Parts: sequence; C-alpha cells; structure tokens
Amino acid sequence: MKRLQRLLKTVVANKELRKKLLFTAGIFFVFRLLAHIPVPAVDVVQLQNIFASSQFLSLLNIFSGGTLANFSVVAVGINPYITASIVIQLAAMVIPQLKEMQKDSEQSRERLNQYTRLLSVPLAVFQSISVLALLRTQNLLQTADPLTIVSLVITLVAGAIIVMWLGELISLYGLGNGISMILLGGILSQLPSATGQLASIASGDQMLTLVVFIGVFLAVIGLIVYITEAVRKVAIQYAKRIRGSKVYGGQQSHFPIRVNVAGVLPIIFAVTIMLLPSFAGRLMTASNISWLVDWGRNLSIWFAQTSWVYMVIYFLIVFSFTYFSALIFFNAEDIAEELKKSGAFVPGVRPGGPTKKFLEFVVTRITLVGALFLGFIAVLPSLAQVATGIQSLAIGGTGVLIVVSVILETSKQAESLVVEQNYDKYI
Repeated sequence: MKRLQRLLKTVVANKELRKKLLFTAGIFFVFRLLAHIPVPAVDVVQLQNIFASSQFLSLLNIFSGGTLANFSVVAVGINPYITASIVIQLAAMVIPQLKEMQKDSEQSRERLNQYTRLLSVPLAVFQSISVLALLRTQNLLQTADPLTIVSLVITLVAGAIIVMWLGELISLYGLGNGISMILLGGILSQLPSATGQLASIASGDQMLTLVVFIGVFLAVIGLIVYITEAVRKVAIQYAKRIRGSKVYGGQQSHFPIRVNVAGVLPIIFAVTIMLLPSFAGRLMTASNISWLVDWGRNLSIWFAQTSWVYMVIYFLIVFSFTYFSALIFFNAEDIAEELKKSGAFVPGVRPGGPTKKFLEFVVTRITLVGALFLGFIAVLPSLAQVATGIQSLAIGGTGVLIVVSVILETSKQAESLVVEQNYDKYI
C-alpha cells in the first residue's frame, strides 16, 4: 500500500510520467468508444445472453477486450496480433534468419514486428469468418447476403488493425506494454458485471458463499503476486583480471530466473485450442446429418466448462505449453554465451556447454511450479462455478492474473522512468 501511495505521488510530481499516463487514458477512452459501436445484422441482445451463460465465452470476451459480447467494430480485438506474435516466436526457433533478427539491431527487430503485423491480417480474416460462422449456426446473424458478409468481415478486420495500432501507440508514447494494456482495459470493463454478480449473491441470502468467494479471491491475488514476483537467483561470479598493478573483476552477483517465465501466454494459447472442439460441436449440431448431430452434442457435453474432461484437457494443455514457452523465452545457450563473453561464470560450473545444461536444469525445475500455477489459474473459474453454482463469473483467475501482472510491470516501468530522469539530471 505504501508503495502504491509513493507511486501515485511520483506520478503527480513527474511531468513526463503524467503526460504518458494521460495519453494512455486517452487511448483507453478511444478503445472503449469503439467497443460500443455495434456491427449491423447481428442480434446483440441474444448474443449477450449467450455470453452471460458461458464462462468459456466470457473468457474469450475478456481476451477480445470486452468487445465480443457487444459485437462491436473491434469485436475480434487484439487476438490476431497475439496469435501472430506466438507464430513468429515459434518460427524463430526453426528459421535462423528470424532468430538473428531478434538479436540484431533495432531496425531488424522493427522489421520483425512488421512481419507480425502483416501476419495479423490473414489471421484477422480467418477469425472474423469463424466468428460469423459461429453466429450463423446460432441463428444470430440476421443476413445471408454474400456482399453483406464480406463487408462484415472487412469491418472486423479493420477493427482488429485499429486495436493493434492503438496498442502500439501506447507502447511508443504511453505507459506500459500496449497489448497488455488493451487486455487490461477489457478486463476492467467487466468490473460492473462482477459487482452485479456479487450483489446478486448477497441479495440471495448466500452470505457464506460471498465470504468464501471474497476470501478465495484475495488469496488468489496474493498467490499471483507471489508467483509473478518469484525468481530463482543463480549465483554468478566475474573472473579477476590484472592490468598493471590493479585487479579488476572478482565481484559476486546473481542472475534472476523468473518462476513464471511464460506469463499468461500459455493460457491464451490454450483458450484458442479449446475453442476448436466447442466450435466444431456447434457446427455439427446445426447440420442435418444425424450422426454428426450426435457427435456435436457429445462434444458440447464433454467440453462444457464444468465438465471434468474439459478441465483436465485444459489443465494439461496449459501445463505442457508452459514448459514449451519456457524453452522459447529462456534461451539457455545464448545466456551461457553472454556470460562467457563477459567473463562471468556460475561457481562450480564450467563456462559454455556445462553452464547451458545447468541453466536448462534450473529452468526445468522451477517451471514445474509455474506450470502448476498457470494450470490452476486456468481451471479456477470452472472449479468456482462447480462449487458455487454461479453460471458465469465476469472475471476469473486468468483475468486477475492479467490485471496483477500488467499493474506490476507498469509500476516497474514507471519507477524506472523516474530513476532514469533523476539520473539524467546529474549528467
């Protein structure tokens, strides 16, 4: 609490920080304004009722920035850009040119970002068509005119590009990571719904459920903060160098490795995977073939958000992709090489290959904790729904994870900006 008060005082006193914060707030205003401009030919009222009855669709609505339930012009949201970023990260593991671009100059990294933007366009087209097809199976699309469908797809793709542009504006001129801040804005927009749900629990003489819910909610926040900030400090030592009569180096330090290296990315990936059976089930149910209808109904039952099949598969996907993401984001070979070049080594471990194996061993062990944590956070809304009987929760564990992570990272960026400006005064 004292840290938050100190940060608020710093924001008020620092002109540059205040300017960035106001710019970010302005982008939020534009984003929320676009979120309330509906796309024509869609039954929005019935669509909102469907989203309100499904925790899984509510989670998709959060990742879209709270725009999918309203089916606004930015309904696809930031999802295509996030998917494109994941694809580029995976491609960099097998394409040496992309890997070199990640480590090369700022110009090369900007060109890689341009590839991500270009890849976002066909992904936005695919996701827009998928969403419209899903609406069609639910009889929520009020038109079958091909020209109107094409115009709807173009509108949704243009909205996705606008959201991507708004996020990059925040990264350039605002405070925090633009993509994360867009997600944060979507989650915070669900607070009125969450408050209404809590009020309905209180008015329904379920005070014990309300107390337990609040207690679990606070415990989850504490756990998220603890795991997000948790690091494994690997001791390193710099070799001594003698130049003339002076001795340089010999200092001892540590290299921090985060327990949750992947962040919220595995859950976003798992949501995309878990959407496919549900989407296929809806398409099968809408067909005229009896055996396809039966399969569609079975898929809908198996992948309902309270089904144990759904929860187990969801947990395993998040758990597995957390390990996979840790290998992507933590390149032990590059880190071992950098340590060797700077004259640093892990005490008791030889530089080069042995250091690489040691770092991989450490990451593998601590990622187990991070993978179990993310898997628990992913299935927490389903467990809460089974325990409380509430049909949907506006903000689940994933939403809280995003909010806490973004706030922590943004506060660190604000503090580092203040330190940098204070340091510049003495240069």
